[in-house]
Amino acid sequence: MSHHTLPRAHPGTGAPSPAGAVGTAPVATGPVATAPVATGPVATGPVATGPAATAARAAGEPPSAAERASAAAAPPAADPLSAADPLSVWPGSTAPVGHDDLAVAGVPLTEVADRFGTPAYVLDEAEVRHRCRAYLRAFPGADVYYAAKAFLCRALVHWVREEGLGLDVCSAGELELAVGAGFPPERIVLHGNAKSPADLRAALRLGVGRIVIDSTSEIARLAAAVPPGARQKVLIRVVPGIAAGGHAKIRTGTDDQKFGLSLTDGSAQHALARVLGQPRLELVGLHCHLGSQITTVKPYLSAVRRLTGLLARIHEQHGITLPELDLGGGHGIAYRPGEPTLGLASLGSRLRAELARGCAAAGLPVPRLAVEPGRAIVGPAGVVLYRVLSVKRTGAHTFVAVDGGMSDNPRPALYGVRYAPRLIGRRPSAPPEPVTVVGRHCEAGDVLAADVELPGDLRPGDLLAVPVAGAYHLSMASAYNLVGRPPVVAVAEGQARLLVRRESLADIQERDIGL
Repeated sequence: MSHHTLPRAHPGTGAPSPAGAVGTAPVATGPVATAPVATGPVATGPVATGPAATAARAAGEPPSAAERASAAAAPPAADPLSAADPLSVWPGSTAPVGHDDLAVAGVPLTEVADRFGTPAYVLDEAEVRHRCRAYLRAFPGADVYYAAKAFLCRALVHWVREEGLGLDVCSAGELELAVGAGFPPERIVLHGNAKSPADLRAALRLGVGRIVIDSTSEIARLAAAVPPGARQKVLIRVVPGIAAGGHAKIRTGTDDQKFGLSLTDGSAQHALARVLGQPRLELVGLHCHLGSQITTVKPYLSAVRRLTGLLARIHEQHGITLPELDLGGGHGIAYRPGEPTLGLASLGSRLRAELARGCAAAGLPVPRLAVEPGRAIVGPAGVVLYRVLSVKRTGAHTFVAVDGGMSDNPRPALYGVRYAPRLIGRRPSAPPEPVTVVGRHCEAGDVLAADVELPGDLRPGDLLAVPVAGAYHLSMASAYNLVGRPPVVAVAEGQARLLVRRESLADIQERDIGL
């Protein structure tokens, strides 16, 4: 979901609202939730002209700063749909500064690099808030839980809470950080295929709203840990047997993988019966998560049909009506211009319609729906900055090495993800040529962007900016080669502030107490 698939309703330039106004503005509901949103081909077309711009204007969206700057800088194309807008995957507030820089939320990226060093993550606060609101509009009356595994820090907890979202956590660590930052525990859902005793103790002690049961062995352990006289609300994670997701390693809706309880072999039904036999557990609904980077609505509709069928069987066999249905997340976004995305408005309207039809046919009330976006909220709001350390030409290949790598972004090595880095800070004097951007670590697989077009005169000291860096970068970072993890810098209303400081050598050494 590029930022152009989420229409801005803000006055003025079309950039995200100032952070001060965002925190207090009411969330749009009712008719606003069904307003048309540019989806499908619009999401991948150019911004300033053509059907994409027409659809956005019809939805009431003024041109963004990036759109106006792009239109002013480039001559009209003969075919307006021949190429994707290079800024389409950047935060909506992104705008050119002079001939060689970009600003996000009014802050030049070169200034961020000079002030905070590199590598550094830049997070557009207003973009995060805007995306939270877009989900509330697309799913009126539903619960929207931000998936903390994508990225979590105390400031983000604060933003998500202010925008009215719940929180989905996967460990005692995420849970304690969130509650310690003031997040209401009753609006938190705890996940995990192998929750530790510490995870369950923290969840019960702090009073989380829901715990998602992922295995039959977890049922008795959880029930035994619930204090006498109390009841813990739970959901059963069902595996519906649906293959969806951008890579085999992130598909979780199929059988024969570690998550959930299979609908096909009866494990889900068996777990349901066991939960109903535990007086300290209150079964309130079903949960399902198909995978990640899903760019079509069809798999979600299939999941709704299968889970609605299970709700009907539960009603027939046990005489109960479960009031909640959580469909997880996995909503795909574009990492490079022109890539497909999942249209949020279409997803919301079609899911709700399919659920209503299925429940009507089964004679059931419609359960309260929940979704768990993570990447789709924070991913496009982030940019990572790197300095070039060396440029090496070996045979037919050019390798551009930067001062980060797989320790701050393991996703290319794990999933083969492709990015679109951009030179900022100076005007190139050579045309683009194919290069491979690599990290500084002692692994041949430490590749950040393979075979991308960058200026042929790249040299040490140059600054590269990589968009769509807000999700599963720092949250999956490691201490490989004892290279400290980068800082996170928030930008809003022309100001930059540090959210998470850079991990120093002193931090690393303090943990080592072996002598």
